[in-house]
Order: sequence, then structure tokens, then C-alpha cells
Amino acid sequence: MGGQAVPRYSRIVAELRRRIETGELAPGDRVPSTREITRQWGVAMATATKVLSELRREGMVRAVPGVGTVVAAPSRPVRAARSTAAARPGGPSDAPSVQAALALGRIVGAAVKVADTEGLAAVSMRRVAAELEVATMSLYRHVADKDDLLTRMMDGVMAEHPLPADPPEGWREAVELAARQLWDLFRRHAWLAPALSVTRPQMIVSALPYSEWILATLHAHGLDLRSAFTAHLMLFNYARGIAVNLETEREAEAHSGLDSEEWMDAQEPALLAVLGTGRFPALSRLAAAGYDFDLDALFEFGLQRLLDGLAPLLDESCAG
Repeated sequence: MGGQAVPRYSRIVAELRRRIETGELAPGDRVPSTREITRQWGVAMATATKVLSELRREGMVRAVPGVGTVVAAPSRPVRAARSTAAARPGGPSDAPSVQAALALGRIVGAAVKVADTEGLAAVSMRRVAAELEVATMSLYRHVADKDDLLTRMMDGVMAEHPLPADPPEGWREAVELAARQLWDLFRRHAWLAPALSVTRPQMIVSALPYSEWILATLHAHGLDLRSAFTAHLMLFNYARGIAVNLETEREAEAHSGLDSEEWMDAQEPALLAVLGTGRFPALSRLAAAGYDFDLDALFEFGLQRLLDGLAPLLDESCAG
């Protein structure tokens, strides 16, 4: 009997795997996108998506927001955190070098690195221990559990970018500065926005200066404290609400193998078919003219409209 034919997607996977294993594609290099695979191998989009999904399942590639699918770095083995002294009866349980590797800042930094590159779902005590090349249980001497680690991660990244000591004199400039700095933090760390809770706020000390900044600014310009704090929550949740799309997009790209532009291209025929019915003339005109979706522009547009709405509530001398 003749051998069973190898599926087309398997042959493409094998070819890309060969390129990665031989170093032709190095860690961090972009691998062909689904669109490039369909063009180069003459296969359907579904087949191209299956190729990248298989390579991700094997741990050979990973999705990077704003970049695409890249070759993943080789995983490193976890080494037991044990020293010569620890092997001797009565010796200390951890050598100084291990203790240095397990300094709290190192643990938090490793966790943030994983979350920044692969998403919050990839963060686990075991994964962080692997990054530090120590035994998983060693981490529990420094952090209580994953929730404790997450709180420390959020506190750490916010502490790295403090607000200036002297705020601008105008209320609007001061609020804009804080809101844009928060947005920049969300941009730097896509996992941060969905990790933060409004209904069950975590105790993040480095986040309190943001609350104090907005509260003091708006109260000094005419708002009572309750209204000022409500305005602060509104502004914070506005920025957070847009920013959650960053992590959602990362997850969607990892699952589908398509970046946002490729996904929109795939949806275009169905959209044009609906618009062709003539039921949505305004949307049809917009589609014909083109629309460049930009989260930064969306954030800035909404921020200005929110501040326009706050202006009448503040004293007239500072409302401009």
C-alpha cells in the first residue's frame, strides 16, 4: 500500500520548523504572516492560520502585538536552587547566589517581562521560576501567591513612571498630563489595564499619587471632594476601558494568527456585501473614504470631550 499523503499544512509547518531549527529564522525574527503563507504556498487562509497555530502549540513562535508572529526564544530548563553548602548536613538551605536571584525585585521583574512579551495568562509561579532558573517553591518565600505577585507587578510598573513633583497650574493641563501618562503606562504594559479593577481595587501604593493628583486638582478648582473623586474614577476607567483592547488584541492574534489589519482584510468582503444593500448609506460613504483606526487618536478624542464636559463644573476663572 502507498504511504498516506502528508497534509499541505503539515509540509508548510515542517518547512518553517526547519528554518527555525537551523537558525535561518532566529529568535525574534518575524515568521511569514498568514497572508504571506497564502501567497507563497498558494493555500487558503484557514490553512495558513492552522500553520501558525501549530507552530505556537509547539512553542516555536509567539505573537507580539504591533509586530506579528515571531520566533520564540528557546525555553530554558529549571535548575534546582541548591548549593554545595545546602548539600552538607546542617548547611544553609540557600546559597547567597540563590538568594540574590530570588530578590523580590528580580521576581517581579521576571514576571513583568513574561507579561509584557506573552500576556498575563502566561504568568505563573512556575514560569517565573523558570525565568530565574530556580525551583518554583523558592518563590513562595518572597510572594504569597500569584495574586500577591500580580499586585506587586502592578505596583512596580506604576512606580517606575511617577508623576512630576510640580503639576501645571491649569486644571485641564494637569488632568491631561496624568491621563496621558496613565495611557502611556497601559501602552507599555498591555496586561496592566485588564489586571486593574475598579469595583474591587487592589492596594497599589504607587497608584495612589494618580488619585491624589486628580482629586486635589479638581477640588482646588471648584469641585467638592465627592464629585472630584467621581470624575477621577470616570477618567481612570475611560483610559482603562480603551486600553483593555491592547491585551484582547494580543490574545486574538495569538489565537487566530492574524494581526488586526489582516483580520479586517478577511472581514472586508462580508462587510461590503452588507453595505452593498444600500441600507447603511453613511457607513457606505465612510467605507469608501476609508477610516484609519488608531487607539491613540481614539483615546485623545475622548479625553478632550470628557474634559469639555467637566469644564462647566469648575470655577469660571479656571475653566478655560
